[in-house]
Amino acid sequence: MQFQDDSLLPENQQPLVIQVAPYGPEFLPGDSDDIPLTMAEQVQKAVDCWNAGATVLHVHVREADGKGSKRLSMFNEMLARLRDAVPEMLLQVGGSISFAPESDGAQARWLEDDTRHMLAELDPKPDQVTIAINTNQMNICELLAADDVAGTSLAQPALQEAYREMTIPSGPAFVAEHLQRLQAAGIQPHFMLGDVGQLETVERLVRRGVYTGPLVLNWVAIGGGADGPNPRNLMEFVNRCPENAVLTIESIMRNVLPLSTMAIAMGLHVRVGIEDNLWGRKGERMTSVQQVEQMVRISRELHREVASGAQAKAIYRIGEHYRDADETLARLGWAPNRQPGMRGATLRLAA
Repeated sequence: MQFQDDSLLPENQQPLVIQVAPYGPEFLPGDSDDIPLTMAEQVQKAVDCWNAGATVLHVHVREADGKGSKRLSMFNEMLARLRDAVPEMLLQVGGSISFAPESDGAQARWLEDDTRHMLAELDPKPDQVTIAINTNQMNICELLAADDVAGTSLAQPALQEAYREMTIPSGPAFVAEHLQRLQAAGIQPHFMLGDVGQLETVERLVRRGVYTGPLVLNWVAIGGGADGPNPRNLMEFVNRCPENAVLTIESIMRNVLPLSTMAIAMGLHVRVGIEDNLWGRKGERMTSVQQVEQMVRISRELHREVASGAQAKAIYRIGEHYRDADETLARLGWAPNRQPGMRGATLRLAA
């Protein structure tokens, strides 16, 4: 990404795209008054976040008992309702969900490698499915202090142990197959990256023609196997992104606000919601809607426009797909692949 002399002036920045993650699948009913339980409540939460200024919805679904759903049919119902309730909002399904089949017969027909591939068969299809790169530790508790989780189930030692030992299964075979299926279904992968090494793996996937589309990603600064919320980490990641990547900054608990403020000032994009953060000022709870409203206020204070649904889709380049690795590299702003006999730097040439 390049920063020129006028890059911090809001009239030269893209409108701010606000992602919201209001469903908090790691929390249980009773952990927060802001957790929607029924399907109607979950849809209404999306409407409320849209009205507050969010244009991208990170989708998880709960069963009637409040537990996170693993049923494809529940996601299909949720997506259908959301398409009616918030038709201009981008729907981004969390790829961390693996589905439990609804019958033994269905289980016998599922692919052996990973049932997460079924995300490519959602109907109606979402705009995006998130994808992690490289099998990695995902210890979401590493940065949490006792007051971060006070009054929630994550304060329980047994549950903390479970989340502390959590890993992301996302090896090369899964990633290649998942990207192929999502692209064939017309669903944009949204890359969730915790460090530069994962970004380098994405670049290799592009250079080998495994992925041929826009680079829309989150820098996930949650520690525990990913970068921590250190501004030096942020700037290194920004420095390594190609010119035309769309970058959203994501962190955990009260780190969300300072990093989001930096992102807004720099012309990047933000993610908020109770999946990431429960707090405003220390000791005071903050709902997902209130977090969206806060981002809108900060952006307006900096005179930066907040994206509409149509603008968010244009910024994310929803529906774009490229012919091959060469076109993808050129569109993203990465240097071209080295050709036989070529020495020195592989420079982009004018058309």
